[in-house]
Amino acid sequence: MSKIVLPLAVETMFGTLVFEKLAKEQLTGYSMHHELNNFRQPEKQKIALGFIADSPEGMVFITRINQTIIGYVTFHYPDEYSRWRKHPAVLELGGIEVANSFRQQRVASELLKFAFGSGLMEKNIVITTEYFRHWDIQGNQLDIWEYRKMLDRLFGKVGFVAKPTDDPDILEHPANVLMARYGSKVTSDDLMLFEQLAFSKIML
Repeated sequence: MSKIVLPLAVETMFGTLVFEKLAKEQLTGYSMHHELNNFRQPEKQKIALGFIADSPEGMVFITRINQTIIGYVTFHYPDEYSRWRKHPAVLELGGIEVANSFRQQRVASELLKFAFGSGLMEKNIVITTEYFRHWDIQGNQLDIWEYRKMLDRLFGKVGFVAKPTDDPDILEHPANVLMARYGSKVTSDDLMLFEQLAFSKIML
């Protein structure tokens, strides 16, 4: 994961959006947009981003205007108690968030394209576990199933597909979903192990 990822600047009606892979030391010069509060308060989320960016396997990609972060997506190893931690090639997309004021500008879609366009995750199976209780339905003015369709489209643009599983947290509600993206360099053995773990309650 030591490959250099060059920033990308995109001109928009809001000004220049900069997409970049975040290093922890950069955070001191950046602030969080006040609307980035879906998971925790902005300053606490900033600390969490620093922790992920500083971890050996962690990656954080951001979108910013000037020195203000308006969106981010994180990647890290699955939780140590998760069945997926037993798979050496699995990375988890831990969270993606864009400030509400910018959500109609396809920032989330471009952020994902930038992250996966880096080539850093082609040897990985990247998963995202989506639970309806975490969704900002009110902020997006969507019902549960409209939000789920939006996620399917968003993640589908970078190669994610829904995967069946017997994970109790996913089965808790029909809108919940496990999605996975297979990198272009994932081995057949890795694919086989992934399919086995998807239906292995014993691995919990």
